[in-house]
Amino acid sequence: MPSPTHDSLIELFRDRPQLAVEVLRDLLGQDLPVTPLARAENFTFNTRPSDDIEPDLVVVLGPPPSPAHVIIVEIQKDKSKDPRQLARYAAQAWLMLKCDATVLVVCPDARTAEHYARPIDSGLTGYRPHPRVLGPGGIPAITDPQQAAAHPELATLAVMAHGRDRKVVEAFASALTELPHDYAAKYYEHAYDMSVPEVRHLLEEIMTSTDWPVHSPFAREHYGRGMAEGKTEGRAEEAAKLVLLVMDARGLDVPDDVRARITSCTDLTLLETWAARAATAQTVHDMFDGASEQDR
Repeated sequence: MPSPTHDSLIELFRDRPQLAVEVLRDLLGQDLPVTPLARAENFTFNTRPSDDIEPDLVVVLGPPPSPAHVIIVEIQKDKSKDPRQLARYAAQAWLMLKCDATVLVVCPDARTAEHYARPIDSGLTGYRPHPRVLGPGGIPAITDPQQAAAHPELATLAVMAHGRDRKVVEAFASALTELPHDYAAKYYEHAYDMSVPEVRHLLEEIMTSTDWPVHSPFAREHYGRGMAEGKTEGRAEEAAKLVLLVMDARGLDVPDDVRARITSCTDLTLLETWAARAATAQTVHDMFDGASEQDR
C-alpha cells in the first residue's frame, strides 16, 4: 500500500519530470539524450496472460512522435517488489515506444537501495538490466541555503536523507522563504511526509522559529485557524469602513464614540445590519435602533 513517503516522492518527480533527468545525469552519471522536452505520461504495461502492471511514473524524453528515451521511476521503501518486474517495465517501454529505457529506483533506505542496485536476473538469456538506484548515500546533503533555493526538489530529498543534520534542515527552511508561498508549502509538506519522526520534530522547531507559516499536519490546524480568524477580522474591518463610508456620504454627523464603536465591532452580521440602516437613517442614533442592549 502506498505511503506518504511514496506519494510525496512520486509527486516531486511528477510535478517536475526534469528531476528524473537531473538525478540520472548529475547524481548517477548516466548519459542521456540532450533535449528540453521531458514529460510525465500515464502508462500501463500489459503482460500475457493479461495482467496490467503500473509503474509509479514514466517520464518520456523528446517529442511525442519520436521519443528519445524513457525513464521509469519507481519508489521502493522495502524489498517487496520482484526485481524482474522492473525488467518487464523496461522491456515493455522499449516495445511500446521503440527507444531506450532506464529504470530509476528511488529508495529512502540504504539497504533497500543496495538490494535493487544489483543487475536483474530476468530469466531471459542475455537480458540482465541494471537499474539505476538513488539511495540516501547518493543524495547530496545540501547545507547552502542558496543551493537549496536553486534546487528545491533536491533540498527536499536532502531533508529526507540527511535531515538529522540540523544544517540541512536550516538550509531547507531558509530556501523556503525565497520561494513563492504555494511552492514553499508544497515542498514543506513533502519533506515532512518523507521524514522520520525525529526529523519532523526538527522541522517543526526550526520552522516555528521563522516568520514563514508552518504547514505540517499539526501546525496546519493552528495556522489554518489563525488564517480563518484573520480573514474574518479583515472582513469585519472592510464592513466597518463601508458603514462609515455610507454615513459620511449621507452627511451624517458621526461622533468619535460612535465611530470607535463601529470600527471596534467584529460581528459581521451586526455590521451588515448597520450598513443597511445607514442607507436610510436620518440620524446616527436611528442606525442603532432595534439593536440588543448587549450591542449598544
